[in-house]
Amino acid sequence: MNDGSHAILPRQSRRLAALRVPLAAKLIGANLVVVAALVVAWLMMGGGVNGAALAITAVAIIVHVGLVTLALRPIREIETVVSRVWSGDLGARVQRSAVADQEVLRVGTMFNVLLDGLESDRERMRALAAEVIAVGDRERAAVARELHDSVAQQVAALLLQLSAAARDADDPGLADRLAAARDSAEAVLEELQLLSHAVHPRVLDDLGLEVALRRLARDSSNGNGIDIDVNADEAAGRIPARAEAVFYRVALESVRNAIRHGSPGHIHISVVRQSMSATLEVYDDGRGFDLAAAERDSSHMGLLAMRERLALVDGRLDIRTAKGSGTTISATVPLGALGTNVHLENV
Repeated sequence: MNDGSHAILPRQSRRLAALRVPLAAKLIGANLVVVAALVVAWLMMGGGVNGAALAITAVAIIVHVGLVTLALRPIREIETVVSRVWSGDLGARVQRSAVADQEVLRVGTMFNVLLDGLESDRERMRALAAEVIAVGDRERAAVARELHDSVAQQVAALLLQLSAAARDADDPGLADRLAAARDSAEAVLEELQLLSHAVHPRVLDDLGLEVALRRLARDSSNGNGIDIDVNADEAAGRIPARAEAVFYRVALESVRNAIRHGSPGHIHISVVRQSMSATLEVYDDGRGFDLAAAERDSSHMGLLAMRERLALVDGRLDIRTAKGSGTTISATVPLGALGTNVHLENV
């Protein structure tokens, strides 16, 4: 039984493979079989073979192949559009063909309707994602302002009072306790300032991307022995605020991931502005990672967040990495459609 089944399977596979050939090959092959059958019947009926008959047969075959190719052109055009959509070009559409029949035209029209609906849904999802990110950023900005303008100021006032009390105290023991409380208040104030900056970097609004990146480098390399340098010359002028906001978030996530997972000794951050675009690049000489595995892992939300933020400004993210060879994260944003008056907390 097993031997028979193994013998049948190859024959079935061959038959299925024959049925999977392109439609044009099926049509031309079927018609060539018909022509061959007619030629055989002609010969069996005593018809002679001469040059004229061969020429007529050859011309008929050529004309037939041409007509089949022309008739199948609309189907090939639909296949081309499908390939473009699969590769990410959601703007591709099936064009109306003068040689297509009504059935093929109906298929192309329905495919365009589906693509229009998909594009509309995609735009709604992008708008929803933009609103979600904007709401989150506004909430972080409000928390940062509260920490900086209210809580930090109150702790600073407490620090001054403790300093004055420690200076005026006559009891040495009480003075020491007040000095310890003053030092604790000073440490709390520093933590509040760092937390405020981490939640929402106001320096980005006030002084621009270069200063914000240099502060990020200074804070991130504090006490861990990692050398982080920044090359973001703004001599050509500041880039739009939305691009600055996206670049800072990408740089922040990239530096954090490198320190947390890559164990680098050096991180380099650069920003280059061209006439119509700007590019942020973050390179670290750490141990790298498996990009395909990280993309599949749902716990790696940082990569998804970077891509989403860039997508909101029509930017693109390029990641070059491999285990043991470091990581380069490059973010490019077109500048033509971006305004210059958009505040960070709206991105």
